[in-house]
Amino acid sequence: MGENLTALIAVAAAFDFGGKVLNVQRYGSGNVNDTFLVTLDGGSSNKAILQRVNRQVFRRPELIILNMRALMDHLRATAARQTITAGRRWETPDIVPTRDGADYFVDGAGGFWRATTFIAGAQTYNTVQSCHHAEEVGYALGQFHSLISDLPVEKLHDTLEGFHITPRYLAHYDEVLAGNGYKPSPEVHYALNFVAQRRRWAAVLEDAVARGELTPHPIHGDPKVDNVMIDDDTGQAVSLIDLDTLKPGLVHYDIGDCLRSCCNPLGEETDAFDEVKFETDLCAAILKGYLSQARHFLNGKDYEHIYNAVRLIAFELGLRFFTDYLEGNVYFKTKDTEHNLRRALVQFRLMESIEAQADAIQAIIHDQQ
Repeated sequence: MGENLTALIAVAAAFDFGGKVLNVQRYGSGNVNDTFLVTLDGGSSNKAILQRVNRQVFRRPELIILNMRALMDHLRATAARQTITAGRRWETPDIVPTRDGADYFVDGAGGFWRATTFIAGAQTYNTVQSCHHAEEVGYALGQFHSLISDLPVEKLHDTLEGFHITPRYLAHYDEVLAGNGYKPSPEVHYALNFVAQRRRWAAVLEDAVARGELTPHPIHGDPKVDNVMIDDDTGQAVSLIDLDTLKPGLVHYDIGDCLRSCCNPLGEETDAFDEVKFETDLCAAILKGYLSQARHFLNGKDYEHIYNAVRLIAFELGLRFFTDYLEGNVYFKTKDTEHNLRRALVQFRLMESIEAQADAIQAIIHDQQ
């Protein structure tokens, strides 16, 4: 469908937004799905989010909707016992049904569309702006985990089988490496050696699950800094958006991804590889905000694996970017053929910084318990 405005408006008109669709424009900078902002009649506050789910990534996109429905039903059923810090607001994007009462719409070309409510008076940021912002990002993840901590995992579907199971990504990497040629370069050789030196450690969290040290819970699946909505007036976190990857998993996947994402101020797209650094002051702020809401459901073993989580998720994402580069850029959206290689180098440099500061990060985790 591309960017044809008439076609986009026709898709948006299939949903019951409660107003006439005036405009549809591309929104955000996601690497997987196509996201649009819908403007409705009645003023600038009348907005909604429309999203075309990438069927190449989400083979069964209806499971995303079923998980969102399970989440909303759970939040409504437990509203009486939910704890929101006094003086703060918190909103979760809700499903906007179609005019036929369905939770999603499939267009004539097979495109899978869903719509959600818009969180007004707030915005996201691509990188952390300050320690206060970092603490608010941590608060948002902790608040979300707290709200869903008693949602039975059996009520959730696995929208991305194998997501965050690092040994599976490593196995796919091996298959791609064996079957695909690549252009030799210093960057490629660096990445190859980097993976080779750390591959035996890739199962650290899955081994902990096998030993019974870690237990699956409902997770967000993608709690990056640009999925946290920050109130325009108060600077406080008000929502954790993009619920495509809501699924059973380890909270450590979320904690690790949040820290990996937020503690690299240069972001995932920087070309300044040698300047990439994991900032421990941001790490401390995030964990402070997170544990203010999530401390009640974590145990000693959970804390023991937080360092492993942040180190592993940086490795995992770098591995995924590098694999996609070797495979011909078939998963992540790219600007050019070398884009995923550059992304991989950022994550690998970030992991080196994490490893170099292992003692300091462990001390932060210990002090927050």
